[in-house]
Amino acid sequence: MQNVIQRFCEEGYASNKARQFTESVIREMSRIAAEHNAINLAQGYPDFPAPEAIKQAAVRAITEDHNQYAITWGTKGLRDAIAVKVKRDYGVSIDPECQLTVCCGATEGMVATLLATVNPGDEVIIFEPFYENYGADVILCGAVPKYVSLKPPAFNFCREELIAAFSDKTKAIIINTPNNPTGKVFSREELDLIAELCIKYDVLAINDEIYEHILYDNTRHIPLWTLPGMADRTIAVNSVSKTFSVTGWRIGYVQASPEITASVRKVHDFLTVGAAAPLQVAAAEAFNFGAEYYAELAGFYKERRDYLLCVLEKAGFICMRPHGAYYIMADITPFGWDDDIAFAKYMASEIGVAVVPGSSFFRTESTAGNHLIRFCFCKKFETLKAAADRLEKLKIKQR
Repeated sequence: MQNVIQRFCEEGYASNKARQFTESVIREMSRIAAEHNAINLAQGYPDFPAPEAIKQAAVRAITEDHNQYAITWGTKGLRDAIAVKVKRDYGVSIDPECQLTVCCGATEGMVATLLATVNPGDEVIIFEPFYENYGADVILCGAVPKYVSLKPPAFNFCREELIAAFSDKTKAIIINTPNNPTGKVFSREELDLIAELCIKYDVLAINDEIYEHILYDNTRHIPLWTLPGMADRTIAVNSVSKTFSVTGWRIGYVQASPEITASVRKVHDFLTVGAAAPLQVAAAEAFNFGAEYYAELAGFYKERRDYLLCVLEKAGFICMRPHGAYYIMADITPFGWDDDIAFAKYMASEIGVAVVPGSSFFRTESTAGNHLIRFCFCKKFETLKAAADRLEKLKIKQR
């Protein structure tokens, strides 16, 4: 066994694809947080209970013996509930029988979508900074990522740069709105340009909408698939994880045209067979929550956003105000640091607050994230206040 391990290390048994990206830095920071007993404001999972109604629905589903394989592409009850939700929220009718695929979280939904639609050598446009999985997913498909910069503090893109990124080699573009890590919500004007270019070059749009209901300051989420000409070429990837505070359930879904859905379902079947059956039953009940639930959710997170923004600015960070999702990007240069990874490790070990280094949201060769870190605020107020107390040490130490 030792000889096999030695050969693996020395002779390079790792695939060329696996060599092109690292393990998740976000998950690594959670391990570092645990090692130093630091408050985890790195990984985006709530530390408060999920809604009681969805938990009880899961208990009932298990006791009622929904414990065997569900239909590979999702229980009928969940697909029907998603279709009702889409009609209610956006006024669009979709067919749950041929336009929805339930996956093991949006993570699987994204990679299944790419594997189902992208060929080796195709180019896929990714906005940078990006959620760290996107680059790895594109590489695993054998495709070539093409990056377009989102410029702080508003994280807008340059129109000319985006236009230049499109070519006859472009197969798809990934749009994450509301955006992780920046909190940016793409405007109608920006989406119109993306749609125009997708139509011109016959490009698929993969829209990650996992934070669709976490919005602030009267900002509106506009699904790309609701724009003229985009219904059949947009693939929406979503999940119950963030909306219902159940990140460990791994229930996601992909919405697409019947033709694309057929391809996604084949890939999904051989990746994971299917998501957890009782949790699908419970998720279907959660989609029946009324409009007041979503309003309360946004208000709940707005209070935490405003509190943490105040705390961080008082401590000396330059913060980028998010309009969606539950993250804050902050500039560390006021503290005299230009190495985000070293600063993040210092924060965890010496200050007792874990964050994500900004460079993890940029391609390896980029230096644009070296002065940035990401905080998440999907936490109890007690957690955020404890972090604020610890950040007082940072202010004193740096001054």
